Amino acid sequence: MNQKELTVGILGGMGPEATVDLMQRIITATPADDDADHIRMLVDNDPKVPSRIKALIEKTGESPGPYMAKMALGLVKGGADFLVIPCNTAHKFYPDVAEAVSVPVVNLLELAATTINHHFPDIKKVGLLASTAVQMTELYVPAFARYETTPIFPQADLQEKVMTLIKAVKAKTQTPEMIDDLNQAADDLRQQGAGCLLIACTELSVISTVLKTELPVFDAAQILAEHVVEKVKGKSY
Repeated sequence: MNQKELTVGILGGMGPEATVDLMQRIITATPADDDADHIRMLVDNDPKVPSRIKALIEKTGESPGPYMAKMALGLVKGGADFLVIPCNTAHKFYPDVAEAVSVPVVNLLELAATTINHHFPDIKKVGLLASTAVQMTELYVPAFARYETTPIFPQADLQEKVMTLIKAVKAKTQTPEMIDDLNQAADDLRQQGAGCLLIACTELSVISTVLKTELPVFDAAQILAEHVVEKVKGKSY
């Protein structure tokens, strides 16, 4: 009898399209000849998670942490063997989730930093295309500090435009001009000395094909998808 494969639980809804994007990436990355070869995913695609932007940037909203912890408990009760959080910004509340459950919770920040260091151990600056909340909270700083690497962001006016694009993707109102702004931000990071770029926002992952740059590009969503496949297909119990 075949050993039971691990089931992944996905804390989704942040945002909904980005959750589906991660699921598609997992499906695409999975070596499969038939339906049964694919990975079981338990997904709570709940768009009612309190706003990370309101909680971290605007300082007017409640913490999403307790809500995310309840989602995590539901996924574990449903049979999830480990959990992932696609949203980079939501990792500010990673401790709330990790402390609420007895199963492992993948830390995307550490995973992304480790992946980049594995491919480019000599890089000292990584350019982040991410929510302003990631910048304000210095969310990626500890993960990259382990490798003596510094995450950097576009200059303030360009970072503001990146944030505008992120909000527009959520509303499906992005324009070609906004895409140009994203590419200007990428070029600004190159000029600041970034050795590679990390797409560290799931909304930007959804439109990642529009990014034009000479630098190597890593996508946190793709890194997470490949990790899920490796974890499930490389280790069963």
